[in-house]
Amino acid sequence: MTSTALTVQQTARPTGFPTPGHFRFAESPVPEPAPGTALVENLYWSVDPYHREMMDGDFELNAPLEGRTLGRIIATRDPAALPEGEIVFHRQGWRTHAVVRPEEVRRLPRHEGVPLSAHLSLLGGTGLTAYVGLTRIARLREGEDLFVSAAAGGVGTATGRFARLLGAGRLIGSAGTAEKVRYLTRQVGYDAAFDYHDGPVADLLAKAAPTGIDAFVDNVGGEHLGAAIGALRERGRVVRVGTVGQYNTPGATPAVFDHADVVEKSLRMEGFLVRDHLDVQEELYEFAVPHLLSGALALDETVVDGFERIVEAFLLMLRGGNTGKILVRRSPNL
Repeated sequence: MTSTALTVQQTARPTGFPTPGHFRFAESPVPEPAPGTALVENLYWSVDPYHREMMDGDFELNAPLEGRTLGRIIATRDPAALPEGEIVFHRQGWRTHAVVRPEEVRRLPRHEGVPLSAHLSLLGGTGLTAYVGLTRIARLREGEDLFVSAAAGGVGTATGRFARLLGAGRLIGSAGTAEKVRYLTRQVGYDAAFDYHDGPVADLLAKAAPTGIDAFVDNVGGEHLGAAIGALRERGRVVRVGTVGQYNTPGATPAVFDHADVVEKSLRMEGFLVRDHLDVQEELYEFAVPHLLSGALALDETVVDGFERIVEAFLLMLRGGNTGKILVRRSPNL
């Protein structure tokens, strides 16, 4: 076992896009677990869009950052609750090692044949966000038409795959490159997709969904939100997941739409935080695991190897350089 631990710390508040200069790697001795705790060696790290929001004030400067992580317990002072060798989920990410208490971890269920990485993608917070958005917020019904913004990202690909399994009608997605558009229609199961750089989103959506949509899962905000509200049919629903279009552009124009549409079409718009729906986790396992094992459900992941590349992976994600969920893996041998 190595004697040195690494943590990533934020050194300054960014304006616009962060750069490598906003972070530093700090070395320290591998910590010793105290009674009632265990030492975890982290194996997989999730970098997520919400981390960019936290950089504006939620992350403490010059201190270890947080994030979703999978790790193996390598030393324990509570073998009953935290046995050595157990793989656990916890939120002390952006570091190679963490000392955890039993209430800070979730021991992962054993699903033979399911890759470990799935617990940070389709079976993790990303998949749970997509599943809750469809089943609890949109309450998607069989045959309904769905539009998803940032459809080639982690939540977008999970939403498309889950919606198809739930019996959705026509699936339409937006993405930032022609390559991602092709991926959505050829690999994920979207019926139509468009590159939002190719023109006004309202026009592109009207061409892809000429008769309108029933629901919209929004990861972007701005022009996408305005276009979707115009395209929604009576009693349409908007699920607000994120506003990635504004994270790095504080002066971005907010969504512009006809507010009368909300009343005249009896529309509903609702946002949510996945942390308020952790009770749905077991239901997600019951839904997704059989489909993963049968091959009906695939993982959409961009994997970056090496903890030393975690900042690179985060910045790549903010620039749209990933397809599906982006993960950092300690070693390709996992």
